[in-house]
Amino acid sequence: MPKPSLAVVAFISAFAGVVNAQPHAFITNQLDNTVSVIDTERQKVVDTVAVGGKPAGVAVNPGKSHIYVSTPEGGGFAVLDRKSFKVLRTVKVGGASLGIAVDKPGERVFVADWYEHSITVFDTKDFAQIGLISVGKSPSGMTVSPDNKWLYVANRVDNSISQIDLKKLSIRNTTKVGAHPFGIAVDGKGTRLYAANVESNDVSVLDTRRMKRIATLKVGARPYAVALAKDDKILFVTNQDDGTVSAIDTASLKTLAVIEVGDKPEGIGTHPDGRFVYVANWFDNNVSVIDAETLQVVHTIATGEGSRAFGEFISP
Repeated sequence: MPKPSLAVVAFISAFAGVVNAQPHAFITNQLDNTVSVIDTERQKVVDTVAVGGKPAGVAVNPGKSHIYVSTPEGGGFAVLDRKSFKVLRTVKVGGASLGIAVDKPGERVFVADWYEHSITVFDTKDFAQIGLISVGKSPSGMTVSPDNKWLYVANRVDNSISQIDLKKLSIRNTTKVGAHPFGIAVDGKGTRLYAANVESNDVSVLDTRRMKRIATLKVGARPYAVALAKDDKILFVTNQDDGTVSAIDTASLKTLAVIEVGDKPEGIGTHPDGRFVYVANWFDNNVSVIDAETLQVVHTIATGEGSRAFGEFISP
């Protein structure tokens, strides 16, 4: 058989690079110690990666081609290669790591320690610890402001949100919200923060300029996490005990629809196109894909046991 020409080889290599560059969703399956990698172009799982320590949280660092996965029972996090999907290394934190986030330049990763009530900061070059910030009790969800000035942390047991100055690595403000905030999201302008409050069955809306509550939105039973879609026009909230997602108009703060998904929906994230929203269903071991235009589920993708995907789990 004749060998392919250099031009053909170059084309195949380029094509493979394009395919691998497609956005992927990284779904932690906590009960079987794996991460399912979903190709969002084909809407199917293309790899399953073994990650010990009951993987839970996810943060994507596109600048470093890294995926960070928190491992609560492993006391740290795993670093995955975004192209090969291989585990590159594990990093120890200390207690039970849960929430995880990365700054906008991709230079620092932040890990919430549930039992130590702190945020540990690592550089992403050699994963040396460069900071430790005491926050409220049982820190969980985290997100970084678009301008990279602030890290927001949900303190579940303290019913509060901490605003951390990323230059000083110190707390600027702490704001009370609903009962047991968990998942949080900030809008593209950095002016509004949304917090899902598990025990009070509502979402707190904060003005980030003053760190003041401007609204409280009633949703379903035990809301877990939140995500914004369609240029921040719609807020999606997973309601764990209802098996639903609430879709809320962010201008009027009115509920547009309540969408049935799988059993015990937890993590939620929006595709870079701003239209398709991915929901990890814990009890059904799958992911529901919602079309933000029609507010309907358009795909269901089988993943692993105990799909959680807590954090910002879709690569750009």
